Amino acid sequence: MPAAEIGVIGLGVMGANLALNISDHGYEVAVYNRTVAKTRAFMAEAGALSEKIIACDTLEALVDAIRPPRPIILMIKAGDPVDQQIAALQPLLDRDDLLIDAGNANFRDTIRRFKALEDSGPTFLGMGVSGGEEGARHGPSIMVGGKRDSWQRIEDVLTAISAKYEGEPCAAWVGEDGAGHFVKTIHNGIEYADMQMIAEIYGIMRDGMQMEPAAMAGVFAAWNDGPLDSYLIEITADILQTQDDESGKPMVDMIVDAAGQKGTGRWSAIESLRIAAPAPAIEAAVGARSLSAMIDLRTKAEAVLGVPGQGEFDLGATTLDLLEKALLAGKVAAYAQGFSVMAAASKEYGWHLPLPVIARIWRAGCIIRSRFLDDIASAFTATPDVDNLLLTPEFAQIVTDTDRALRAVLAEAIRKGQPVPALASAVAYFDQLRRSRGTANLIQAQRDYFGAHGFVRTDAEGEAHGPWHSEE
Repeated sequence: MPAAEIGVIGLGVMGANLALNISDHGYEVAVYNRTVAKTRAFMAEAGALSEKIIACDTLEALVDAIRPPRPIILMIKAGDPVDQQIAALQPLLDRDDLLIDAGNANFRDTIRRFKALEDSGPTFLGMGVSGGEEGARHGPSIMVGGKRDSWQRIEDVLTAISAKYEGEPCAAWVGEDGAGHFVKTIHNGIEYADMQMIAEIYGIMRDGMQMEPAAMAGVFAAWNDGPLDSYLIEITADILQTQDDESGKPMVDMIVDAAGQKGTGRWSAIESLRIAAPAPAIEAAVGARSLSAMIDLRTKAEAVLGVPGQGEFDLGATTLDLLEKALLAGKVAAYAQGFSVMAAASKEYGWHLPLPVIARIWRAGCIIRSRFLDDIASAFTATPDVDNLLLTPEFAQIVTDTDRALRAVLAEAIRKGQPVPALASAVAYFDQLRRSRGTANLIQAQRDYFGAHGFVRTDAEGEAHGPWHSEE
């Protein structure tokens, strides 16, 4: 008789740790990897947990090892490999079996797969998983999209293995078809913006204030005890105090400054533009990563254009306090934009995304976990129909309290030639958002002038045109 309660396909870092996490919580799990040697190595390293793990050399053996109806998690490379794996599994599975794609899939692919399997089976779920290697092993944040009853079938397992915030599981069903992977995509977009802003503050400290990494580590560690308390600030302090064993120098100074990206941040920026929900901090972060990869171009440009050198970055005795407040303002802008994109997508795709729930399941386990996610959850719970997080009293106050600091830091950074694209996007976003009369009237006039696109008058309804080409 089949013994396993769930299966895991793909024993890379994430899949292997997820399987160990599942077995660690008392569930029998069957595992399969396309490369049998990797399965053998995994079992050899599983230790006592191997007693609750069934290693399978074939897909047929995997299916036979799981009690029906069979839930099977796919933790493999996104894209074509997922489609190929589904095609290989379909003939072996029953209609009420459940395939769960836990990779970093494009949510549009998830919608396509969900529809393709909806009438022919097996059932399909798209599951966003955040927390990296450590999270997968000891408790990630989990965002599930698909049929609610499908989620309910595996809810016990997923809530058991998820991170916990004050005892509350950081796992939830967030909507139909691609909702789970979309929420994970926006999580990663916010992550991009947050990381870029931290890097910009680091750049000011390093190049503008001539601070050594160890000194910066102390500053970030102190900030982590305040309103900036978050996983990314915590690990930044740890990174900056780490020494390279080979050179004896700070580890951060031995790393080439070219940031990688796997697509989710770029997808979040693209989707924000597609549904007209501006997320300029995410866009700036994606652009900065792309430009960072162009090292040869940047080297040539430095030789031709030079590096602006206008002296020390100095805002007086409160410089570090101002940097802390500026970074807090930028972080708030990134989160507000991310949640705004999710709210717009919720309407666009009919998902009814539960924004307070999403904030709550991001409080632990995930990469962007931070102190004020609890405040975000409370804000959306108190005002569920608010148009933007920045309109809630708590976050409006943060913007007010950090406004001068953000402007002072940006003004000094621009004077001293410090690149701050994401932080600069934050102040531009704040200023455009809170101005009831902007400058789009001129843009509409230009569009009408060259393309007869029309505009709406301030004193009348309906479409109007200007007298741009009237005869004398």
